[in-house]
Amino acid sequence: MTQSELKEFLDEKVEQYNHPRFLEDDPLQVPHRFTKKEDIEISGFLTATIAWGNRKSIINNASKLMTLLDNAPHDFVMNHSDDDLEKLAPFVHRTFNGLDLHYFIKSLKNIYENHGGLETVFNKNQQKDSLQPAISKFKEVFFEPPHLPRTTKHISDPNKGSAAKRINMFLRWMVRDNSTGVDFGIWKSLYPSQLSCPLDVHSGNVARKLKLLKRKQNDAKALLELDKKLRKLDPTDPVKYDFALFGLGVFEKF
Repeated sequence: MTQSELKEFLDEKVEQYNHPRFLEDDPLQVPHRFTKKEDIEISGFLTATIAWGNRKSIINNASKLMTLLDNAPHDFVMNHSDDDLEKLAPFVHRTFNGLDLHYFIKSLKNIYENHGGLETVFNKNQQKDSLQPAISKFKEVFFEPPHLPRTTKHISDPNKGSAAKRINMFLRWMVRDNSTGVDFGIWKSLYPSQLSCPLDVHSGNVARKLKLLKRKQNDAKALLELDKKLRKLDPTDPVKYDFALFGLGVFEKF
């Protein structure tokens, strides 16, 4: 395909999958249960953190997690007692367990009390055409309080070569506009043009078949390569093509 043909093809797929019915089988449905900004971003962040593996399992466990947080995640983060934290101990999703969750709640409280909230942390470290340095800085801030070394693996660092799929997905949820009822667009200090595609096995394989990506590993270098190609197709909203790449891979076995 020529670049114009590729853009036309992918734009059609974006329109097909960037639709509320996409939420029926996607973890993004979990933060859509909330209306308060802080509840949306905390539930979104925690849901994205455990978003690997079977999507039905992710949705089930993210729903259980919201129940453990009394379906009021911001209030729980800010006002929890030691007894409240104890009831989180049985939670587990793959390698993310109650000890990790315990720390995540404490760290989020530190971020809201001392750093102005999640949006402010990412806003302070943004670059004009990339949020990857902001993700790396976010990890530093997130692990300011005392923590177990095991928990650090649950936040990726682009500076260490990671594509940071789950945090890039979370940022897409928060920053892209809500015109189609899928993403939220509640973070006004950041722009869709700065976002990067949540690169995983599905989007990576489709991108390679469409010659948007040559690198074989799904790492930070591959993400940079894909970013450049997607920004040529739409410099103002390159990450909308996540819907096309993911939909082609998961639903159409492209």
